[in-house]
Amino acid sequence: MADFLLYALLAGLALAVVAGPLGSFVVWRRMAYFGDTLSHAALLGVALGFLLDISPAIAVTVGCLLLAILLVTLQQRQPLASDTLLGILAPSTLSLGLVVLSFMREVRIDLMGYLFGDLLAISPTDLAWILGGSAGVLVFICALWRPLLAITVHEELATVEGLPVATLRMTLMLLIAVVIAVAMKIVGVLLITSLLIIPAAAAQRHARSPEQMAFGASVIGILAVCGGLALSWYKDTPAGPSIVVCAAGLFLLSFLLPKR
Repeated sequence: MADFLLYALLAGLALAVVAGPLGSFVVWRRMAYFGDTLSHAALLGVALGFLLDISPAIAVTVGCLLLAILLVTLQQRQPLASDTLLGILAPSTLSLGLVVLSFMREVRIDLMGYLFGDLLAISPTDLAWILGGSAGVLVFICALWRPLLAITVHEELATVEGLPVATLRMTLMLLIAVVIAVAMKIVGVLLITSLLIIPAAAAQRHARSPEQMAFGASVIGILAVCGGLALSWYKDTPAGPSIVVCAAGLFLLSFLLPKR
């Protein structure tokens, strides 16, 4: 197997494994629009990384973390509805990132790669960043699974039981931000949330417990990554969109199977 294909496969599998349980929380808590806003802001992080001459991966991660904190703070203190606030920030941050990039004419930027992913161009450094970020997020999810599940089911009851609800909610937002920053290289800014949501939504129909749904979402994500890479390799299609198309196909297939 060619090195670049092996790097792409390992990176995609790492993201699929961690996106399964995290995407389940996104589906349960109806946070799809929140993830979409963070993914749009990732391009602004790329622009600031080039502007400040720092690693785009670090800039995107820091930018997504700061925006997640800002979003949670504004949701608690501002009078606007959450979906209105997210609807303002998502296109604004994406547009601001595009404007900043347009001023840096001396820097060659693969804009399509950032928007739709460039999985087959992953370097060993990118792979190390993706594996490290995914492993860190997975450790946090495993350690906080029960408390996060408790605040997802019933926040008031979790508060009565003494759980730090606000801290757990913020932690979940930050974990989503890290995964979005890591996934940008794989499926791109515009397709990140689809890899979080589609496998989880497909697994939800046939799962009997939260753990089954999280595991099933990871398996579906792995199948989507393998299928997307195979489609890209044999038919010369873009890797990121091919993965999303395979995930969407598996989602449709889940409706043909009898519901459990």
